[in-house]
Amino acid sequence: MSIPQHTLPTPGKPAPPMSTTPTGQRPFGFRDKIGYMFGDWGNDFTFILQSTFFLIFYTNVMGINAAHVGTLLFAARILDAFTDVGAGRLIDVMKPGRSGRFKPWLLRICLPVTVAAFLMFSPFLQDGSYGTRLGWMIVTYVLWGSVFYTLINIPYGSMASVISNKPGERASLSVFRSLGATLANLAISVLLPLIVFVQVAGRSEISGTRMMLAAAGCGILAVICYLLCFVNVEERIETPPKPREQRMGFVQMMGTLVTNRGLTGLIATSLFMLIAFMMLGGMMPYLLNEYFNNGQLLSAVNFVGLAPTLLLVPFASKLAKVFGKKEVGVVGMTLAVLSGVALFLIRTDSPYVFMVGYALLMLGVAALNILIWAFITDVIDHQEIRTGERNDATVYGMYSWARKLGQAIAGGLSGWALGWIGYLPGGVQQPESVLEGIYNLSTLLPAGLALASVLALAFWYPLSKKRVDENVALLEERHAAAAENREA
Repeated sequence: MSIPQHTLPTPGKPAPPMSTTPTGQRPFGFRDKIGYMFGDWGNDFTFILQSTFFLIFYTNVMGINAAHVGTLLFAARILDAFTDVGAGRLIDVMKPGRSGRFKPWLLRICLPVTVAAFLMFSPFLQDGSYGTRLGWMIVTYVLWGSVFYTLINIPYGSMASVISNKPGERASLSVFRSLGATLANLAISVLLPLIVFVQVAGRSEISGTRMMLAAAGCGILAVICYLLCFVNVEERIETPPKPREQRMGFVQMMGTLVTNRGLTGLIATSLFMLIAFMMLGGMMPYLLNEYFNNGQLLSAVNFVGLAPTLLLVPFASKLAKVFGKKEVGVVGMTLAVLSGVALFLIRTDSPYVFMVGYALLMLGVAALNILIWAFITDVIDHQEIRTGERNDATVYGMYSWARKLGQAIAGGLSGWALGWIGYLPGGVQQPESVLEGIYNLSTLLPAGLALASVLALAFWYPLSKKRVDENVALLEERHAAAAENREA
């Protein structure tokens, strides 16, 4: 696929620079980091709610077959291939507003996305026909995930590249974004199981009414977090769209993205990592509720799984600076593989022994996941070097869709696998073979997926520390030369 020559950097003609916004704006600082953290916190108040409780809510409260839930989670991601990339392209070519290109979307979508999340967990039609309950699940989920979450997550994620153009500051934004996700995860995964799970006649069950009230509370907190992000983050880097006649066409631009090994390598790495991570998240309520017969232990297990991220936050940026993001990720995911295999082999009946292995596994995942958002800005820089265009939101849109695809595969795989091992819906006692199957799905399968992730990162993704440093230096040289040409 050919690329128009006017889009390619040529010798002696530097690529169009990113220019800073008018002087007088405050410099990048701690306020931006905190504000950006709140943005992901807002996202995850609905996202983690969905990823943690959606499957078990619709199987055990709404009485939907697990395979049907899994099929929805997978099919919706096919739709997201169009909505995510389309939203990214739209944002890239739109004229920025008074508060920037990306920030206005936080205000436009914060209410719709949280209302959709509330409806998604409302058991209003619990006693309706199966078709009615199935339709309610499909409509509310698509509205939340494929429409409103896309329209707020794509601009939020793209925003990091215009808050600062310095690699160290971008890495710190990634760390604080991961911190925001972890804090939201703590609020949802650790506290909510104590609220939504109840003991009935000696058995652990999830309450539909309590789940609905929990979704309402998470929605209110999400709106507050989005507003805190809006008022504390500044877009400093102007990236005005090129005139239409100077831009690559959509098909040509997509051709450059699918041949960008930085992007495809990151997508493959994240895809396998996310499937492993989300499989664990999806199976954990079943493991604790069925295998260990205590759903409230999910709080303790989730805290143990999140603690490594909190421990890494103070050191992640420094580790990336010294060793490189790719290099840190390879070591971390290797630890995750070994921990998952060890849990499978010991086959413990003690939830506390399981927590130890789970903590080590999640430490390995956190080493990659806490820096993953800084990988994207490296990929965007790589795209500019290759083509002369950054395509910030479109690159992020493709990556966002890949993440959703990983989440969908994990959700679909969780639902399908529960069907394969013979899981019985409706909150009934499970046979021993099903309990053994749940344990296998929670240990060996994530370990195998983590192995695929580490292989993709080590041998496919090309942006090592040395390569990233070279790219940053090259772009600084090009932008400086372009500035000199304008002044001449």
